[in-house]
Amino acid sequence: MNRRTFTQSLAAAAAAIVAAPTLPAAAPSTQAPAYGISVMLWTVFNGLPFEERLAKVAEAGYSNVQLVDEYRKWTDADFASANAARKRLNIRFDSTAGLAHGVANPDTRDAFLAELRQALVPMETLGCPAIIVLSGNVVPGLSREAQHQAAIDTLRQAAALVEGRRIDGQPVRLLLECIHQEENPKYFLTSANEAIEIVRAVNHPQVQFLYDLYHEQMTEGNLIAKLDKHIDVIGLIHVADVPGRHQPGTGEINYANVYRKLAQLNFRQNVAMEFHPTGDPVATLRAARALALSAG
Repeated sequence: MNRRTFTQSLAAAAAAIVAAPTLPAAAPSTQAPAYGISVMLWTVFNGLPFEERLAKVAEAGYSNVQLVDEYRKWTDADFASANAARKRLNIRFDSTAGLAHGVANPDTRDAFLAELRQALVPMETLGCPAIIVLSGNVVPGLSREAQHQAAIDTLRQAAALVEGRRIDGQPVRLLLECIHQEENPKYFLTSANEAIEIVRAVNHPQVQFLYDLYHEQMTEGNLIAKLDKHIDVIGLIHVADVPGRHQPGTGEINYANVYRKLAQLNFRQNVAMEFHPTGDPVATLRAARALALSAG
């Protein structure tokens, strides 16, 4: 085929496309997705008292909040006030974080387990049934294989500690999270694939993977394929765009497609907004929630 006949073929194909009947656009889904939507509180309203921060989250339309041990120095009166506020605003604390020790250092395993036992007390008080756990940093002189196995062994003991335990009617869950190397060059567990290997090796329903899409996009990408392959062990999704950790739509992650895939997979855990809003926080959180609901 020479250039002239090739050009003529293209023109004929274009004419056929123009002549073809236009198909109606697919109607948007009218069914709400099965997943819940939450806010990681450390990212917003930091200058306000705790109860006012909850009120702002509720104003943005959310009924789930995630903590990072903001309650570490609370008195009994502070706990009572926080519980009164969450009940008044119809907010549930769905997870927390903030343990000082990680799971991938065999020398600090006992300290991690002791800290977990202590953490269960405020979790019970606040009706918070899940806690995020980290690997901790690379241990000098210890092989990667040894730290990988240490994470498995520690999480197995932690699973035995919470086995059968329920808070607010839900099983207590341990959620293992990765962090990308640009944020912490010393951190051990940077790859979602490796974290998922660890969770699968633990093989306990109360130990799951926290899939932070911001961290994973920075590390390896290929976000949706991992959802397809590993949705059975994913217990929480964290949302922020790359670069900058701002709201969806400010960077390179196609969150509409991510939410659509989560809906197709019937994901039933929470999707948590963990971004720094670039505009008014209430309006930005409200728009992010609307995207998560409409795309699903």
